[in-house]
Amino acid sequence: MQKRTQEPKEKLLEELVIDVKSVVKVNKGGRQRRYSAIVVVGDRKGKVGLGIGKANEVPDAIKKAIQDANKKLITIPLIDGRTVAHEAIGHAGAARVIIKPAAAGTGVIAGGSVRAILELAGIRDVVSKSLGARTKLNMATAALNALKSIKTVEQVAALRGKSVEEILG
Repeated sequence: MQKRTQEPKEKLLEELVIDVKSVVKVNKGGRQRRYSAIVVVGDRKGKVGLGIGKANEVPDAIKKAIQDANKKLITIPLIDGRTVAHEAIGHAGAARVIIKPAAAGTGVIAGGSVRAILELAGIRDVVSKSLGARTKLNMATAALNALKSIKTVEQVAALRGKSVEEILG
């Protein structure tokens, strides 16, 4: 019998745990404790994903969240490899996130889970403002929704069936 050796795959995506919290469910027999994890994965080149995992142990919850985030990867068009194309507003629950492009050298001006998503997406110059609720999951989801809505000039021109020059005026 020949042994097959598998070379370990290179990790292309970075992972960042945003939140791990204990969740309690009350049953007839007493309290049942589980753990919920929120994880962001990204390649710092325009791909980012957000995942949630629940399990009886913290490491298992994180593992599940990473798998979920890898399934939900989205691609963001980056301008000059550093910022977003235009202002965007994302909603999730009561949370609202505004993301605006910024000049070179500005850095990532964002807080909490929004900052984690923008950094792992590879956006280096951006200004963001969080409005409404402050729950980590809703803020992260709102930031992802804002990033999903961003389109480049070329994409808008293709959608409208016009040239880039006609769009820009």
